[in-house]
Amino acid sequence: MTKLNIWISKHQNKMTVSIAILIALSLISSFLLKFEIAATIFMILASIIGAIPIALHAFSALQNKVISIELLVTIAVIGAFIIGEYEESAVVTFLFLFGNYLEQKTLEKTRSSVKSLTKMAPTTAELVNEDGTTETVDVDDLDEGDHVMVKPGGQIPVDGKIIDGTGYMNEASITGESTPVKKAQGDKVFAGSITDNGTITIETTSVGEDTTFGKIIELVEEAQDSQSPAARFIDKFATYYTPAVLVIGALVWAFTQNFPLAITVLVLGCPGALVIGAPVSNVAGIGNGAKNGILMKGGNAVNSFAKVDTLVLDKTGTLTTGKMSVTDYEDFGKSKNLDLALLAGVERTSDHPLGQAIVKYVDDLGVTDTPELPELNTVKGQGLVGKNADFSILVGNSRLMKANNVKISKSQNKAIEDKMNQGDSVVLMAVNQELRLVVGVNDQLRPDARVGLQALKDAGMKRIVMLTGDNKVAAARVAQRLPIDEVHAELLPEDKVEFVKKFKKQGSTVAFVGDGINDSPSLATADIGIGMGSGTDVAIETSDIILVKSSFEALAHAYVLAKKTVANTKENIIIAVGTVALLLLGLIVGIIHMGSGMFVHEVSILVVIFNAMRLIRNKSVKLDSNQVISATD
Repeated sequence: MTKLNIWISKHQNKMTVSIAILIALSLISSFLLKFEIAATIFMILASIIGAIPIALHAFSALQNKVISIELLVTIAVIGAFIIGEYEESAVVTFLFLFGNYLEQKTLEKTRSSVKSLTKMAPTTAELVNEDGTTETVDVDDLDEGDHVMVKPGGQIPVDGKIIDGTGYMNEASITGESTPVKKAQGDKVFAGSITDNGTITIETTSVGEDTTFGKIIELVEEAQDSQSPAARFIDKFATYYTPAVLVIGALVWAFTQNFPLAITVLVLGCPGALVIGAPVSNVAGIGNGAKNGILMKGGNAVNSFAKVDTLVLDKTGTLTTGKMSVTDYEDFGKSKNLDLALLAGVERTSDHPLGQAIVKYVDDLGVTDTPELPELNTVKGQGLVGKNADFSILVGNSRLMKANNVKISKSQNKAIEDKMNQGDSVVLMAVNQELRLVVGVNDQLRPDARVGLQALKDAGMKRIVMLTGDNKVAAARVAQRLPIDEVHAELLPEDKVEFVKKFKKQGSTVAFVGDGINDSPSLATADIGIGMGSGTDVAIETSDIILVKSSFEALAHAYVLAKKTVANTKENIIIAVGTVALLLLGLIVGIIHMGSGMFVHEVSILVVIFNAMRLIRNKSVKLDSNQVISATD
């Protein structure tokens, strides 16, 4: 029996197609060819093929002491055979199996995120021996206290602290923040981070599963293991519905001794519209989302998202673009173009993200001057300096200006403070001891973030929370410009997970929106994980819903669509149950018979399908372009 179950489960979709073909052949034989014997044979074959998998499921359910809808369908098919209603038995089995097929398609979900994370974890390290030589070893062979060398562009294999060297670390895989952080002797570093420049030597404090990166993998595994799909409404309904119809059928036979009437009760009681109504609504809703750049991984994701009342978002790459750019600048010199050309010329010699953002900004302005520059030297933690016979130039932060006795006026100081208060990183340029430029650089908000979040609130979202690894000033700067209810900054991945768990314990249904590897645990822990399509593969695979367009317009449409899909499903259930109730009542009072009953039965199926199709035509949410926030707003 086990082998038979496995074979049928493997070929059930092919069997469903075969049933459809046999029914079509029967109809052709009956209405076009007038060959009734062939038509009857085709219907009998279709009924037998359809009844086998349904009967096996019914038997398995009975073994687990569950009276399922499959049992009702099986009895109805047997009864239809006895009274010679082969058309009804064939149609009932086909609709039931086709409904299961639709449901399977909507409930499939990829679970490969842990595997992807594991592949991204560092596997080897450059171990520094006591004599100063290095050798490549497996990460698992490292112990606490070992010294590891990481060269520019290399991935840090362990958690630890720097004992030699300096450099900029890209910690996006841990904190999610796009701006590289300068690290020097004594600073902590995390496994999975990338060294943008500089060679460093690290003293190991944690290896493998004990590293922050390893904990991220563990958190994703735990969250996914703890997730279980919600029980389908049909299964719950069948607990009461199936025995009720069986009892009604038995009572009809007991009181009337009319076996065909009792079987008719069972046939008409088979919830064809109910079985197909929910899957069709899900398929239509998911199809509409796909056309609008929204990938929903199954009907359960749709149902859960519709219930969400708390939206939790990461900042960088989610609310913001994840790319550094110039927000604004103020020029205190006599020639704006010359000053910008000088600044860009200096920054072209640097690989710092702030400098690259400035170069791009100046190039986009069309400033093409290429002035000759003196030889430049780097002052650690301050910036670049250069001097020749014609002029001296300083490009860097306030410490560099102060160290070189550059006088800063009240208006210049106000320009600096204004940009710092906005959460910008500030780059200053002085020529011949005179401050010429004050430039603000920051990670920019997505243009549609504000109006998109407001659209979510208008659609029923009660609370919007931002969780970020960025500093409090930058976080507050972003929150002030958006309809955000709560802000929590300077968080590691495990901190974000704890907030998500806290919200869930408070009784909230939580959706988390993120895009980075560090977001994966939170995406998996939340009731619904929503990944930005421009994010990492891991975040996308962990997510229940993926926004291919990476826009808040898509997020708002997904939320509205989920609510409409759930409402449409409920409508279909009411139509299906109401139809069956009316059919049974009409049958009992004698105004409905097998033929008219089956006609109404089939019409109800078409009604729920057409009702679901309305979701395909549902228009996407369009945000008012006049309200969209600008990059420099």
